Amino acid sequence: MATPKKMATPKRKSAGAAPRASVPASSKVATVRKSTAPERVTAILDELQRLYPDVQCALNHRNAWELTVATILSAQCTDVRVNLVTPALFRAFPTPRAMATASLPELEELVRTTGFFRNKAKNIRGAAQVVTEKFGGKVPQTMEEMLQLPGVARKTANVVLGSWYGIASGVVVDTHVLRISRRLGLTRQTTPEKVEADLKRLLPQQRWVQFSHEVIHHGRAVCVARKPRCAECTLEPLCQAKDKTWHSA
Repeated sequence: MATPKKMATPKRKSAGAAPRASVPASSKVATVRKSTAPERVTAILDELQRLYPDVQCALNHRNAWELTVATILSAQCTDVRVNLVTPALFRAFPTPRAMATASLPELEELVRTTGFFRNKAKNIRGAAQVVTEKFGGKVPQTMEEMLQLPGVARKTANVVLGSWYGIASGVVVDTHVLRISRRLGLTRQTTPEKVEADLKRLLPQQRWVQFSHEVIHHGRAVCVARKPRCAECTLEPLCQAKDKTWHSA
């Protein structure tokens, strides 16, 4: 006698599972996650530009020197805190020459609340001395020269060259850019230097500066570190954060 066929058991929905919220994406973000790399990169750039059309550097500054100092102080510190500290600092020492002759205890007190204040005070005074003695009081405009300033690495140099001088020397990679670039599947690297190298290969050079500003603002407003607001994110259809191959930083 023929054995009766076993009936398939219907899959049960988990109790209390809420339907997935729809994401209000723009028409340019209708591309699927697995589209070709150039299409994805273009769609990501277009949506970031649509979301943050006029975004600028969040550090308050009036010239290249103030931006250099502010960026040095921003290491392991929020931009909000730096913006609270720099007005008094620049009132006391408004130029590189003035800061070059400042006493370390006075500088330390002025930047104390930014954290690591002893090292930062030493660096900004050292940078002021190099700018004054070697570059005639003007912040240099090349990566090679910027890296001669104490406390200045590629991130700080890219910030100053891009935001003040409009020179796309590289891509600023802070914690937001590193985290979100990985979530979007633009890189698998885990160090700022290697992430920057990947982004420079993927992005058009004319977008290097604004890309960082846009991603930093997106990281503060939507794609936050601990609880990203994916349901509100119009980049979600392009994101690979849920793909186990791409782990967030």
